[in-house]
Amino acid sequence: MANDLIRYLQNVPFAAELSAWANIESCSDDAEGLAQFRQVLCERLASCGGEVEPVGVTHVLARWPGAGKPILVLGHYDTVYPRGTLATQPVVQRGAQLFGPGVVDMKGGLLIGCVAIQALRALGRMGPRPVWFLCTSDEELGSPTSRSAIEELARQAEAALVLEAAGNGGALKTARKGVGLYELSISGRAAHAGVAPEQGRSALLELAHQTIWLHELNDAEQGTTVNVCVASGGTATNVIPAEARADVNVRVRTAAEGERIAAALAVRQPVIEDVTIQFSGGINRPPMERTPAIATLFGKAQSLASEFGLELAETSTGGGSDGNFTAALGVPTLDGLGPTGGGAHALHEHVNLDSFVPRTALFARLLETL
Repeated sequence: MANDLIRYLQNVPFAAELSAWANIESCSDDAEGLAQFRQVLCERLASCGGEVEPVGVTHVLARWPGAGKPILVLGHYDTVYPRGTLATQPVVQRGAQLFGPGVVDMKGGLLIGCVAIQALRALGRMGPRPVWFLCTSDEELGSPTSRSAIEELARQAEAALVLEAAGNGGALKTARKGVGLYELSISGRAAHAGVAPEQGRSALLELAHQTIWLHELNDAEQGTTVNVCVASGGTATNVIPAEARADVNVRVRTAAEGERIAAALAVRQPVIEDVTIQFSGGINRPPMERTPAIATLFGKAQSLASEFGLELAETSTGGGSDGNFTAALGVPTLDGLGPTGGGAHALHEHVNLDSFVPRTALFARLLETL
């Protein structure tokens, strides 16, 4: 059954369509660019027979009918590249690779989703379940406006399939770390740095103490990382700094580790007398933990991949995706179903064009057989 699917996909102009998509700049905070790409995406989903509807202001949901609980497909069309990036980072094909902003993260994955459904419909092989394809516009920001929709749809779904880029060697992602974003605010006391420094209480010195303590929360065995990534403070070179702040990035493999870190921050006290500290924020994305149901879903994908000679491995990653939300609800979730490539968010972002046919075939077979 895989041969006719492969033959169909070999005639699809993946490179041309993805090039056109990547040439529409759609940074998360670029309302005009997002609207332009959203229009193209809605037309593409409709051309595949999807019933397209808006979700919120900027997200898009396409539905295909069936019986039973639906398969939820997740993707995002926002990128991290600001308007004007194409001037210095143009979309260009070099051999079997296509370079350009957003080609692998994750317009290539969106294209796989559209073409897979197009192929199944053309061959009369859509699976029995309904398919719901949600395309969001704020994943790169942490999904602040789309999370509730993702979770609402996921609670009704049989499984969630995420079209983020594949892992190294084409591996599917069966586990992801949870992401915590915290802000540390420190208040001290200003004083003249030369005349009366002893009267001051340095917020920056307190920040140094807290930074060292925060990094001591790292636990390599548990896979927990805690890093102060942005820090600032002070007003002038002759003033003891009264204020300081820092952004803290936390990554955890398990919900229990997230709770441990949150509890530690909640009771943390200042080191310097007469200084106050406050941690705000929390876990932005819960961890995607590898459950027996996820393992079973991966085993099915591995079996389907073998139909056309694709050897499939699984991996875990420290990065988060919208699959974190669905997995945390207990929905069997498979991530990394997009194309292979590299350089996400970087000058050399690229996608391997020869990965589109087998990856699209795999995704189509999952939709057909789940």
